[in-house]
This record gives sequence, structure tokens and C-alpha cells, in this order.
Amino acid sequence: MKKTLIFLLLVSIQFVNSQELALVKKNSKIGYLSKDGSFKIEPQYKSARSFSEGLAAVENGGKWGFIDTKGTWVIPADFKDAKDFNNGIAVVQKDKEWVYINTKGEIQKAPTSDKVFDFNDGVAFIRQNNKVGLINNKMTVVLEPKYDQIKPFENGYARVELNKNWGIIDTNGKELVEPAYAEIGNYFKGTTWARKDKTFGLVSGGKFTPVDGAEKIWDFETQDLTYAKKNGKIGYIDLKGNWVILPIYDKGKAFSKNLAPVLVGKKWGFINPEGKFVIEPTYSDAEVFSTNGLAPVKESNWGFINESGKLVIPTQYGITTNAIIAMFTQQDKGFISGVARVKNEGKWGFLKPDGTVLANQWFENAELFSKSTEKPQPVAAPAEKPKEETKAVAKKPAAKPAPKKKK
Repeated sequence: MKKTLIFLLLVSIQFVNSQELALVKKNSKIGYLSKDGSFKIEPQYKSARSFSEGLAAVENGGKWGFIDTKGTWVIPADFKDAKDFNNGIAVVQKDKEWVYINTKGEIQKAPTSDKVFDFNDGVAFIRQNNKVGLINNKMTVVLEPKYDQIKPFENGYARVELNKNWGIIDTNGKELVEPAYAEIGNYFKGTTWARKDKTFGLVSGGKFTPVDGAEKIWDFETQDLTYAKKNGKIGYIDLKGNWVILPIYDKGKAFSKNLAPVLVGKKWGFINPEGKFVIEPTYSDAEVFSTNGLAPVKESNWGFINESGKLVIPTQYGITTNAIIAMFTQQDKGFISGVARVKNEGKWGFLKPDGTVLANQWFENAELFSKSTEKPQPVAAPAEKPKEETKAVAKKPAAKPAPKKKK
């Protein structure tokens, strides 16, 4: 019996922690939608932001505060502006000053910095005398300001600039690749691409290995292959810098599900890691496959194909652009966490993999679903029924959601 009750408590905690909510706008008011298509919080706000760590910044009477996933005010609306929480810390504008607060709304005393920066991957930048370092969510300096620039962290790693040369650090400030390169890429399985003088190559274990004839290399994403340019054409290299797919394509994109979109002439198709076409070039545009095995393809509008190339959702939608999200690892086009955000006749909605629209609802605006982790709260249940250096905080961030996901 005890084991059963413990199991139930764990299930209930997991349920609370795993819910995802999407900010949507309906009848000029903002509310929050659950994955089942019902409103977790009915549309009632004029201006609001997506949930982050169980809290969402919401405007009330010209001031900003934070609500929880029940719509209860947790931090009163006392701020001129407010940003998202990251690792228990958010940036807010109190009177004319930007400051850090914790999830209780208490102002945190931070080390001296010329500007206040958002937290990202559990750390934030500090700038002193035109040099940049890092602090953690305890407001402790983990890296004394020493770099000229630090780009946003991606999966725990960031590109840093020193004396016009680039390297890579982790969130502890440890230098993984010394700043010795004119350009540098993301850090993937201990490897990054870089440019030394005019030569492109890969850096691994502190060693720079030129890639034969490479004129440009793109970031590694989810697989051990990435695309690169040689003689004006796109091919694919592995983590050792070998050309495993010859550069014969006009354009290319990342591999996912062992398929990559490539352009031949004016049409896009998909190749496998051997360079053979699995899906012939027939589309005017194409994006990478999502983890659920569907990829966005475009004729006059966008639809979705499966891994065999079958069109499973008709090409009748607009889909979001990924210009901002592409700075990070998550794709903003296609299916994310089981749904795809699409536009139809000026309205936004969420497609399910079977092509139906979530709850058959369309909205004036919609943000991507975001995990809204709450503090674990065991729920009683009967045992027999288990259930780039980033920019400083903007002086006037957009208060209303836009079709594009903010960073």
C-alpha cells in the first residue's frame, strides 16, 4: 500500500511539473491554452508574456507582475516592465532601474555591472570597464569580466571574443576553446567549426583541422553531419572534417531523422546520409524533420510530409519563420512538443500530427507552447485509482505577443 501511495504522489508531481501552456490572443485579450485545447487561464489580459518556470509576466493597470498557472497573482504588479524567469531569477524595471528579483519578488543585490542582462542557461553577463563576465543565480561572480563579448549560451556553451578572436566557454566560465579564431561555431560533442585567417576547419581537443576547400561551415545540430560550402556548392562533412556527401547542391539544411533538405535548381528534396534522394526535389521550400517524423514542405503554402515523402497534411498553411529561434537549437518551424503553430486566413492555431486543429480553435495571435514547471505539490488520490553578447534589457520591450517567438 505504501509503495502504491508513493507511486501516486510521484505521478501527481510529474503531472504538475510537465504541463505546457501557450499564450494566445482571442477577442483582443490574452489567455493561456493547455495541450488538450482548453483554456487553463481564460483570455483576460491586455498584455502578457509566456510562462517560464511556472510564472508569467502580466500587465495590470499599466504595471507588471507575475501569475502562476492558476492565474493567481504570485508577485504583485508593481513593476514598470518585467522579463521571463530563468533559474529562479527575472529582470524587472522598478521605477527607472532594472533589477533582479527571485520567485518571491524579492530584489537581489547583484555585483556591479554597467548594464543589467537577462539570465540564460542559469547565468547572466556583467559588464565592467567594457569587459564581460558571468554571475550565477546566487548573484556570485563565476567569471570575472575579461572578454570583449559573450554570445548567448546554447546548451551550456557560449562563444566569446577577446581581441577580435573567438573561442568557447561553458557556464562555469571554463575556456574550452581558446579565443584564437576569426569565426567560430557552436559546440557539439566536443567539436566546433572555426575560421583561422581564411581557412575553415574543425576544432577538437585544442587542435584545428582544415576542411578541404571549405568556404563556409554551418553549425552541427542533432546529428554528426553538418553542411558546408565548397566551390559555391553545398555538401556535408562529419565531425572529423571529411566530406561524406560531395558538395553538389545549391543549398542545404541540417540532418534530422537521417534526412536533410537540399536544393537542386529551384526545387527542394531530402537526401539520406549516403547522399541518395529519399524524397525527390519537388518543393519550393523545405525544413528539417521534427522528432515526430514530420517535415514542413512548401508548394504555394506549407504542409507536412512523413519520412517516406507522403504528404500527410495539405500545403495550405503559413508557418512561423525561425529567424530569431535559429540563434538557438530549437527549430521554430514544424512540430515542437507534439504540435505545429500555423497560420490560416489571418488566424493562428496549432496543428496536431493527424492534421486536425487543436480544439478546432484559431486565434488572433499565438506563442509556442512553453513548459510551465511549478513547485512539486503532491495531490492526494485513492490508492485504487492511480491516476550575442546578448543585448542589455530593452528599455521598452514589446508588451504584446507577436507571431514570432521571442528569444
